[in-house]
Amino acid sequence: MIAGMGITLFAACGGSAPKEEKAAESKEMNQYYEEEKQKEDTKVADDGKGLGKFTDVKVDPKLDKQMADAGKSVYDVKCSACHKLTDEKLVGPGWKGVTGKRSVEWIMNFSTNPDEMLDKDAIAKGLLEECLVRMPNQGLSDDDARHVYEYMRENDGVK
Repeated sequence: MIAGMGITLFAACGGSAPKEEKAAESKEMNQYYEEEKQKEDTKVADDGKGLGKFTDVKVDPKLDKQMADAGKSVYDVKCSACHKLTDEKLVGPGWKGVTGKRSVEWIMNFSTNPDEMLDKDAIAKGLLEECLVRMPNQGLSDDDARHVYEYMRENDGVK
């Protein structure tokens, strides 16, 4: 009987913290991990290149007309419904002068990775606040994005 009471007492005490204390510790840990995740989610490079795989794109100062023509084809099918070639906003911002405002990397990252850019990049977030419509992911390939950038350059007067 005494042995049974000892086992019952040991099981009841369990040598561990009460349930309320464990719950508080668990809640604190979850809050800590959530805060760390939010910090990570808001980290954005300050290099003007945005978020994505494009970190160092080489562009010839002279326009590549073949690339620009291919970019126009992509624009006509996937971009023209929302973007004008002037500085006038349609659904999204107009493209006139964009290659002087944004780096090639930022433009290519945004056109191939709009969801992450709109969630985390300060410039993209600002454009979203201005336009009030998220740019849909058009599924542009890396080559499509480069060609569209070249077409943007042509639109901005690069020869």
